[in-house]
Amino acid sequence: MTVMSENRSPGKVFGWIERVGNKVPNPFLLFVYLIVVLMVATAIISSLGMAVKNPASGEMVRVNNLLSVAGLQWILPNIIKNFSSFTPLGSILALVIGAGLAEKVGLLQSLMVKMASRVSRRYASYMVLFIAFFSHISSDAALVVMPPLGALIFLAVGRHPVAGLLAAIAGVASGFTANLLIVTTDVLLSGISSEAAKAVSDTVHVSVIDNWFFMASSVIVLTIAGAILTDKFVEPRLPQWKEGSGERLAALTPLENRGLRAAGIAALLFIGLMALLVVPEQAPLRDPHTGGIVPSPFIKGIVPIIILFFFVVAIVYGVVTKQIRRPDDIPQLLVDPMKSMAGFIVMVFPLSQFVAFFNWSNMGKFMAIGLTDVLESAGISGAPAFLGLMFLSAFLCMFIASGSAIWSILAPVFVPMFMLLGFHPAFAQMIFRIADSAVLPLAPMSPFLPLFLAFLQRYQKDAQLGTYYVLIFPYPLVFFITWIALLLAWYALGLPIGPGVWPQMP
Repeated sequence: MTVMSENRSPGKVFGWIERVGNKVPNPFLLFVYLIVVLMVATAIISSLGMAVKNPASGEMVRVNNLLSVAGLQWILPNIIKNFSSFTPLGSILALVIGAGLAEKVGLLQSLMVKMASRVSRRYASYMVLFIAFFSHISSDAALVVMPPLGALIFLAVGRHPVAGLLAAIAGVASGFTANLLIVTTDVLLSGISSEAAKAVSDTVHVSVIDNWFFMASSVIVLTIAGAILTDKFVEPRLPQWKEGSGERLAALTPLENRGLRAAGIAALLFIGLMALLVVPEQAPLRDPHTGGIVPSPFIKGIVPIIILFFFVVAIVYGVVTKQIRRPDDIPQLLVDPMKSMAGFIVMVFPLSQFVAFFNWSNMGKFMAIGLTDVLESAGISGAPAFLGLMFLSAFLCMFIASGSAIWSILAPVFVPMFMLLGFHPAFAQMIFRIADSAVLPLAPMSPFLPLFLAFLQRYQKDAQLGTYYVLIFPYPLVFFITWIALLLAWYALGLPIGPGVWPQMP
């Protein structure tokens, strides 16, 4: 389906990035090599007796030697467990099953054609990015579902699908923490920040809405910045995507239109049922102790709910369009989507081992606390403190996949530091969020990096890691710079970052 020609030069810098990136080993081998390097590093650091002090607990953090007897005794029994219990693996594969069924019966393609009839080519980038930001309510599920949808939207309006794919990745990854609604990220980070703030004051609390004004505004600003970047820079530099060779989706048949109407009715009924299970005060999917929605069984179970939603609407569409004639057709339709994930599963095996080894060795904590101590001992304050926290957070994102894990290490140092400088802890939390989020598509430790590369290879079969990096790199760069500018402007104007919360404490 891919038709590529006219290989336009990406420029000297991007050409260099692609050449260097393509010389990086296959991700499977890369993580094998990184495991070897990690083992040697833990042995050296451990033998030197190096340690750092955890500011939260006061305990000394030392690196565990993976090459020691204890390390080997831990590694061998846990290799299979590290792979099978790797949390993102199950969620991603389950989501692919649900979304894959919708794709195999033709529902997603038909939906994109219908959407394209109401969206012009000119505003497709804005639409993809805005939907991507809104999809954050589904947490990590957005990182799996949204990129291929972005490609299909662009395909449907006759634009380059890779540009739609990249814009969607930017929205769900680089802009992961920007939300119009309150999501699980707000809950996780605000709890960590509140605990860290107790070191200075027992009366200061960070609520789930304390970053809402800034983060909701970021959606608008980043949608515009990302769309302009896509239209003016990213898409024009892609190899030409020729029309007339099967790339554009065909017009809908009467049967497909009937299928969409039936799927729409099924979707409304499903949403109505979910509303009955969530909205009433005593609804079963609310938190049984507080009665709230965030957190609640509904939020915690959002991935299975999304999978079930895909199954319901896909089966209804498939039955109406006669893609599903008998129950046995359903498992047969699920085979191809899972085949496409074989490469991802292979790459996850060494990735899961590296993450587990990294955590057991305490290398993540050791690095984070050590780097934080350097910034703290330098006596950084004011705008340099903002930038110091941002760059440290972005750097750690390259090595620690969990944002909440990074913040749990940084918050005990930076929250009290910012409070002593007169800033609200929610402001320090906000600075961390935008830095950690902006560079997410580049993080080699992210379990979604191999998945993003697999999505790209659907349209560019010869794409390697360097190809992916050179294509996606402008988005983290522009998002990071745009967010810094917005942060400094917000601070200079003294605007509230959330309801009743300003950067500086009274």
